Amino acid sequence: MPKRTSPKDASQIYDANELEDIVRDKRSHWRASSAKGRRRNRRYQNLLTAEMLKSEQKRHHS
Repeated sequence: MPKRTSPKDASQIYDANELEDIVRDKRSHWRASSAKGRRRNRRYQNLLTAEMLKSEQKRHHS
């Protein structure tokens, strides 16, 4: 079973197009519906995007 997506994984992303490949729903077969899995993935994609923006801003201010 793959590990759950974490905001710390944002450091491994160099291109925003990689988000869909990195965000994985490890409990996809347990979900009541696929809509809930998509919602979860969208939430974690947004978390990772925000984390990427934070790290980019820190790099530019340093």
